[in-house]
Amino acid sequence: MATSMYAALAGQRRRNEKLLKDARYLGQRVRSQVLPLQLDIAKDKALSKAQIDALGGLQIAAAQTAIRSLGSLAQIGEVDHLGGGLELIPSLLLTLAVTDYEAIDYTIEHAHTSVGYYAALSALGFIGEKAVVDEFRRGLDVPGHVSWLPGGTQLNGGRLGVMIPVAVGQALGKKAKHGIGSWVVCHCGDAGYVSGQALNGFNGADVHGAPITFVMHRNGIQLSGSTESILDKDPRSMVAAMGIEIIEVKSLHDMAGLYRAYRRAYNLAQRGRPSMIYPTGKEITLTKFAKAHGIEAIVSDFAAQNGVALDKKVWIPGSLMSYGDVEAMLECIFLVNKLPGGKGHHDGHMKGRDVDAVLKNPMLTSNGAQKRALSDLQRRAKRTVVTKARPAPGSRNLSLTKSARKAVSLKGVGESDSARAGSEAGYALVAKHHPDKVFVVSCDLDPSTKLAKARSFLADDHQFEMSIEEQAATLVTNGLAMSGSEPQLNVVSTFAAFFEGIAREGFDLWRYQRNLNGVNEGLNVAFHISHVGACTGRDHFSGWGLDWINVGLTYLPYVHRFYAPADARAAFIATCDLSAHYGAHVIGIPRDNLPILAKQDESGPLWETTDTWEAVTTYRQYKGAKKAILALGAPAFLAGEVAEKLGDVDAHIINGLPIAKGALEKLVRRYPGGVVTIEDGFIGTAETGVRGFAGLVASVASQFNVKVAHLGVTDPRTAPSEGHMETWAHFGMTRAALAQAVKGV
Repeated sequence: MATSMYAALAGQRRRNEKLLKDARYLGQRVRSQVLPLQLDIAKDKALSKAQIDALGGLQIAAAQTAIRSLGSLAQIGEVDHLGGGLELIPSLLLTLAVTDYEAIDYTIEHAHTSVGYYAALSALGFIGEKAVVDEFRRGLDVPGHVSWLPGGTQLNGGRLGVMIPVAVGQALGKKAKHGIGSWVVCHCGDAGYVSGQALNGFNGADVHGAPITFVMHRNGIQLSGSTESILDKDPRSMVAAMGIEIIEVKSLHDMAGLYRAYRRAYNLAQRGRPSMIYPTGKEITLTKFAKAHGIEAIVSDFAAQNGVALDKKVWIPGSLMSYGDVEAMLECIFLVNKLPGGKGHHDGHMKGRDVDAVLKNPMLTSNGAQKRALSDLQRRAKRTVVTKARPAPGSRNLSLTKSARKAVSLKGVGESDSARAGSEAGYALVAKHHPDKVFVVSCDLDPSTKLAKARSFLADDHQFEMSIEEQAATLVTNGLAMSGSEPQLNVVSTFAAFFEGIAREGFDLWRYQRNLNGVNEGLNVAFHISHVGACTGRDHFSGWGLDWINVGLTYLPYVHRFYAPADARAAFIATCDLSAHYGAHVIGIPRDNLPILAKQDESGPLWETTDTWEAVTTYRQYKGAKKAILALGAPAFLAGEVAEKLGDVDAHIINGLPIAKGALEKLVRRYPGGVVTIEDGFIGTAETGVRGFAGLVASVASQFNVKVAHLGVTDPRTAPSEGHMETWAHFGMTRAALAQAVKGV
């Protein structure tokens, strides 16, 4: 089975390499020559007429590209969110003009607006127009949702609401690194804002003074219909209640007015005041609206077709869905005003429509001033923008000297301690030696997860208490990792039970974060999962984290290392190791006291503080042994005791995953008499199949016809509310049961 998996993986890697080889805009370092449209938000008090005209010309060019792109997509029978993409373009171009990709950056929460995002990048010269037209949703370079490209946002989106707390984390990271002048602009929709993680993100932005501005695209339309018909709530009161200052503008399409709002928002950000730019829209007659945009004839015909008088007052949303695509735009206006002929274009497309005819409308035709301003911009020297990929997983991060590690005092042989003591010492040591490069995010659990000591070495802008908001906390930490690509440790901690459920979105974000090199490499984040398994004191069902190993295995493709330390000293080594390597890490820490493990000859502890982390440690070894116990995590001491009693059985401790290619196969093959696994976690049932570490070993053993047995949790539906030894006993995890399992194989 393992052989076939290796073969499948090798084949997949070949396909990946081909896909990456054919990509045109990806790489470790991409140098772009783009139009010199750059605004100094700190100094430039207002837009000049030439800048307004240039932005207008770029908007039209980008909108034309977006329409041609979806026209091309329609030819192969595909559709996409044209309406929101067109709507995004004007304000996004202004955001791009103020972004420096260092102290000032941006992200996009409603990532289905991607065609507008790519079209805007194309208008400035970051990517080619032809690529957007011919390749959108057809390949790696220009994928379906917002993804990282030269000049683009690092944060790949797709799930509504999620990017709000992530952008908050990014802003907090930039504030800590750059101080005055740091700012993040987050474009968001008028539906995702109400999700739990989004509201928690707003709250976190206020509590921690994040230099962030949310630009809400209030178009009044969702996928299933008008926003009013789905969620009739005014976002302003809800968002303001979270501490966000509301800056009202009439329209996001008025560049002069929007820039004034940007200036105000930026100045608020420098004082630690997060804000939201909210387009109120306005009530106006159809006649006046048509005249303002030079589309009198089209509006007159459309109104007549639907029996609506031209002197009818309507609400024009401040962010117009399908902006510039006049017929679709009018249908959106009529929908939000409950008028005949109204249609939603959240899922707008070009299927069955004539591209040339759509492009002929007046709103997609540049006037003389726009043409001249854009031409002047194009004649000026190009601006160079260098976009760098994040470091590869395993790259050097925050190392500690051998002498610093040697000076750490931990309990020794004959004593017991919680593994938390080891991780506590590790994080504290890293924070002490790298205080400007460590960020800690907590969830009101520091006394239990033991992060307080590390936080004592950190400045206030490097530590964030998110209280009972685990989902937002993990997402904020992901954002901190996106605040720069330099070495740093970003750690978030909570109980395993909360990570497995509430905070799961933080893990899932890793799934869709493509690096600039085109590969999903997770993020430079340490997820500190405390109170793993049933080793949680006497908390009973609600406190157990029985799926912690399965969570680690699930996300292993995106994880550099998954750690399962067996005692406090192993936890210290694991913490030092995860700090020393760039990339995504998961570490599972048992709560209860466990014996400090000793070398077989009793010469000292199994691990010294200066040891290098290894995936597998031989704990007990006997000449001629044909059987072995493989223990992962807290029950390792049981494996050692049983091996000693039997005298002809080896015991190995699995300190974490992945295990080097072929190493587990080699280990299992050494024991033709059979292998027994033990772990404090859910290992499946006859109905579900084998899971956890047990499942991994079973798959390897099967190809060598090595018999296996597994100890772990199979039916957690009831158990006593006692200590871990009593709970383990209830689940059949005892010395006697382990010895019997060894004899049975």
